[in-house]
Amino acid sequence: MAEPRISSIDGKLAEEFAVPSHVEEVKEKMAAFAKHHAAAGRLVVLITSGGTKVPLESRTVRFLDNFSSGRRGASSAEYFIDSGYAVIFLHRHRSLYPYTRMFSTINMLDALSFKGGEGESGNSDVVVNQQVLPNIAKALRQYQEVKESKLLLPVEFSTLSEYLHLLKAAAQALSTIGSKAMFYLAAAVSDFYIPASEMPEHKIQSSNGPLQLSMNMVPKILSPLVKDWAPQAFVISFKLETDATILLDKARRALDTYRHQAVVANVLDSRRGYVVVVTPETQAELILTEEDVKNEVEIEERIVSNLTSAHNKFITQAV
Repeated sequence: MAEPRISSIDGKLAEEFAVPSHVEEVKEKMAAFAKHHAAAGRLVVLITSGGTKVPLESRTVRFLDNFSSGRRGASSAEYFIDSGYAVIFLHRHRSLYPYTRMFSTINMLDALSFKGGEGESGNSDVVVNQQVLPNIAKALRQYQEVKESKLLLPVEFSTLSEYLHLLKAAAQALSTIGSKAMFYLAAAVSDFYIPASEMPEHKIQSSNGPLQLSMNMVPKILSPLVKDWAPQAFVISFKLETDATILLDKARRALDTYRHQAVVANVLDSRRGYVVVVTPETQAELILTEEDVKNEVEIEERIVSNLTSAHNKFITQAV
C-alpha cells in the first residue's frame, strides 16, 4: 500500500494549530486496530462525533462552542458495530458515548442503592434500580461484548487543534487498509479559529471594553483527506443547514468540490427524523414515520443501513 501523500495543508496545520503530544502514539494504536480488523475480514469506520472547542486565549478561560452533543455519532457507532464494522470513535470530551448515551440525562446516584438497606462499610454491595435505568442490562451486555471483542477504539479530543491533528493521523493510519476504510464525519467542526500566533496568552480583560474578534477560516480538511491522506477510502461528510431551500444545492456542491462518496444532508429542526443521503449519482430520502418514532426507531439506523450498502458496492468496484 502506498504511503499517504503530503498535502499543502500539512504546513498550515503544524504552524497554526498546536500538535497534541500524544498524536503519534494514538496514530500507532489506530493503525494497529485497523490492520487487526481488516486481517479478520472486517470493515473499519472512523466516526467523528461532537463539537469542537475554539479557544480565545492560550491559557484558555473563554472559548467558542456549538450545540453538538455527539448524539448522531454515538448512536451511529452502535449501528455500525451491529452491521459488522469495527469502529474508531473520535469524540469530543464529555460528548455522548455509545451504549451510555441513553442515560445521559439521568442522575446515576438515583438509580443506585445499597443491597439490604443502608451501607455501613466500603464493601457494601450496590444494586441498580432498572426502572430508573431502563434497558441498562441490555446496554451493559452489548457494551461488554463489544469491549471483549475489541470492536470499539475510543479516541478523545477537546479543542479544534486536537481534532484536526487526530483526524489527519486517523486518515493516515486507515490508509493502509484502502477501500475497507470508511470515514463518517459527523462531528460539528468550527468554521472559524484564531491562529496560535495571534492568540493572547492570558485571559482577555473585560475592563478593556467591548470585545472585537477577527477569526480565520478553518482549512477544509476534507480535501487533503480525500486526495492525499486516505485516497482509497469511502468518505461521508455531513451538511447541516437551518434553511432547507439551500441544503441540497450545498450538498451537491460539496460532492463536486471534494470528490468524496456521499453527503448526509439535514436541516436543524428535522434532523432526528429526516435526512437525505446525496451521492454523485443518487439522492435517497430517509424518513421516520410516526409508527417508527413510536417503536423507538432511530434515523441513524436508516443512515447506517444505507451507507454500509453503498460501502460494499464501493469496495466491489474498487477491486
